Amino acid sequence: MDPQQKPVPASGSADELRAHAGSLWRKASAQIARIPVTARVLLGFFLLAGVLMAAYMALASKDATLRLKVQHGFRSAQFSMWIDGDLAYSGRLIGAPVKKFGLLPGSIQGSLAETFPISSGAHQVRVRIVSDEGATQEDSIEGAFTRNSQRTLSVNARRNDVSLNWQGSEMPVAESAAANTGWFNRYAGTLLMTVAGSIVSALTGYMIRELPKQMASRPGEIPKV
Repeated sequence: MDPQQKPVPASGSADELRAHAGSLWRKASAQIARIPVTARVLLGFFLLAGVLMAAYMALASKDATLRLKVQHGFRSAQFSMWIDGDLAYSGRLIGAPVKKFGLLPGSIQGSLAETFPISSGAHQVRVRIVSDEGATQEDSIEGAFTRNSQRTLSVNARRNDVSLNWQGSEMPVAESAAANTGWFNRYAGTLLMTVAGSIVSALTGYMIRELPKQMASRPGEIPKV
């Protein structure tokens, strides 16, 4: 480095980034402010309708169930599970000493049970266990789910090993269980689609009614909705 050249302080580059970000925000705000209020409201309603439709599609695709059962030998550890690369669960495993014959001290044992809605088809499930001592164990398994079915994944985790197995055979979801767990998918999904359809219909009617008026009131100009 040239002895006569002074290093640029790190805070200077940070200030430049903040100033640049502030300039971009002001320009974006100015552009948004130029959009007529009515157009902004319509755009907001269209975005809301899109969100509702996306929520409905997400609900409708969860037509199967993954039942997770974990047996472990940790006093305390962090457990994480991914389904097709997406984090589905993260929590603590807690165990306690179990006495033999009610008197003699035994090994530490603990359990965890959770249920996850999942779409039918083939999926990959990956689990990771990190003990408080820092030891990490990880394993994965693949499985196929049919519509309206439930599969149970058994995880056996010890201090030096973890194994994953599908427990039993694929079971159809009972009618009572489906009625209890699927009411949200049915009724809330229908409600979301009804609301989204009403918004789209109202916006379409508004555009058909107001656009000719604005075109007639402003000849030679681009109508502002």
